[in-house]
Amino acid sequence: MRTFNTLEEVVAAAGEELGTGDWLEIDQERVNQFAEATGDHQWIHVDVERSAQGPFGGTIAHGYLTLSLIPTLGMGVFELETPGAKLNYGVNKVRFPMPLRVGKRVRSHISLGEVTELPTGVQMVLKHTVEIEGEAKPACVAETVVLLLP
Repeated sequence: MRTFNTLEEVVAAAGEELGTGDWLEIDQERVNQFAEATGDHQWIHVDVERSAQGPFGGTIAHGYLTLSLIPTLGMGVFELETPGAKLNYGVNKVRFPMPLRVGKRVRSHISLGEVTELPTGVQMVLKHTVEIEGEAKPACVAETVVLLLP
């Protein structure tokens, strides 16, 4: 696990591979809870019987559920112990190359991209590849942006 204690350590690590996290199984209960929270009850996500006859042979996770798991998937890879606030600032790019079947496991490979020193703090771009166990294509590829305040 990589721990950043200062903003200077983050700046110095720009471009580095941070590592790969632990596997997390995506179960139907998690998908159902996400559907409840967002109001997205499309049958491909929540209707187990109907989706078994659908294009993926079973239910799939919402793409935005996969995206929302990025902080959880990164917990075992790195941590920010920098002194100030840590703010989710945005997402530059997001793609969902492969549907994530319920029952599969995912993990994230993370690298630190561009790091920019700003008057308000340090902006860091994290590059995530959320891989699916046993699949050639990832469930999600995303660049998240975090603003670290001093």
